[in-house]
Amino acid sequence: MINQNIILFLSKLCIYVGNFLTVSGTLGIIFGLAGFYDFDIFSYGLSSGIRIVGSVAIAGCLLSAIGYGISDYFIN
Repeated sequence: MINQNIILFLSKLCIYVGNFLTVSGTLGIIFGLAGFYDFDIFSYGLSSGIRIVGSVAIAGCLLSAIGYGISDYFIN
């Protein structure tokens, strides 16, 4: 069985990194829509810039959910 402290550390790490990505992605979308910068600087290939910035927020949300799921499954 995996040590309880390692599971708790990984859970907290996923939650903190996920929350940071969610907040930064959301702020990026808000600032881009407000006109502080152009979304084209984030465009890559066929994906538009707003899609890339939105993907950061979605990835953060999923990472937070994984962290909370690890916490709920292993610790509780």
